[in-house]
Amino acid sequence: MTAGIRRPPAEAEELRPTRMRPGDMVRAGAVGLRTRPLRAFLSALGIAIGIAAMVAVVGISSSSRAGLDRTLASLGTNLLTVSPGQTIAGGDAPLPSTAESMIARIRQVESVSAVGEIKDADVYRNDKTPRIETKGLSVYATRTDLRATIGAKLRSGTWLNDAMSTYPAAVLGATAAERLGVGHAKADTQVLIGGRWFTVVGILAEAPLAPELDAAALIGWPAARSELGFDGLPTTIYTRTQDAYVEQVGASLGATANPGAPGEVQVSRPSDALAAKQAASQAFTGLLLGVGAVALLVGGVGVANTMVISVLERRAEIGLRRSLGATRGRIRSQFLTESLLLSALGGLGGALLGSGATAAFALSQHWPAVVPPWALLGGLTATLAIGALAGLYPAVRASRLSPTEALATP
Repeated sequence: MTAGIRRPPAEAEELRPTRMRPGDMVRAGAVGLRTRPLRAFLSALGIAIGIAAMVAVVGISSSSRAGLDRTLASLGTNLLTVSPGQTIAGGDAPLPSTAESMIARIRQVESVSAVGEIKDADVYRNDKTPRIETKGLSVYATRTDLRATIGAKLRSGTWLNDAMSTYPAAVLGATAAERLGVGHAKADTQVLIGGRWFTVVGILAEAPLAPELDAAALIGWPAARSELGFDGLPTTIYTRTQDAYVEQVGASLGATANPGAPGEVQVSRPSDALAAKQAASQAFTGLLLGVGAVALLVGGVGVANTMVISVLERRAEIGLRRSLGATRGRIRSQFLTESLLLSALGGLGGALLGSGATAAFALSQHWPAVVPPWALLGGLTATLAIGALAGLYPAVRASRLSPTEALATP
């Protein structure tokens, strides 16, 4: 009987730590957040405030620009105004009485209208109002085609027509109606203009391309002559031109309105003033973005502080995991993941808050709500970057703890 041949014992296989899957890493990182919910919430809130501020600033600025674009699209950018300039001696240079008809002869001009300021006339709600309380309102003699030329809309009542322009009837600008306390145009609503009673037949909405009319009372050209002694000279001429010829017509308006002294005529484009106003607000937007960045940095410091304290409080847990075979890389990954989760929660909350604030403000201003995707993506990217930086030191510190030192710590 032959003895059986004994096989050599198999060599012990080298034990290698298994890799944690991403889902397991996220669950491990979420343990610290669930065990300390209030501290996690406050830390995430710091991040959320910074992100919300940045998203809201960019969103409100973008919504404002979208609102301006929509306004200009509805009103047009082809409106030009002609007004008196200065003489060589420094005095006011009046526009000739023929300026309006001369401008209308330009082939590329689609429509022309004018107003003439009546300087010695004040507007009062009634004859009991003290004379010094003029409320800063102006009085303009007005052509009947003015509203169509400037694209103004009525808020209440009706506009002046050829028949009504010969009678003491007035249309108030939006600001003028507010200052006089006139809410609606009614047959029995009268205001005192230049010592004469005028019936308020209409109230204009705000006129973005002619803001000088908002704080004014507008009366018919014939009525201004007969009732208030108006001299008939225009002070502002509004000109609508074909879109392709705006620059060309603008260059010739001065010489056309006053051939004898074209240098004494001012020509402007109201839409340029609106665009300049919008551009000026960009500096303020940059300042607010800086404030949001500071808030985001403060939130990052809060996350770092939370993670450092978490490492100190969980030394026993770290030591136990190390003694059971957890590598330094796993410990480091766990705390770094926890920091990223904390920052991501703050970033998502901030993005929602910022978008909500943008939508609410845009709605109150009647703007389209616009939140650029790059603002949301950039905010979340910045959040994760800050979370990674904030959690890097605590994660490295946790991974360097030896099992005996961690377990021995009370």
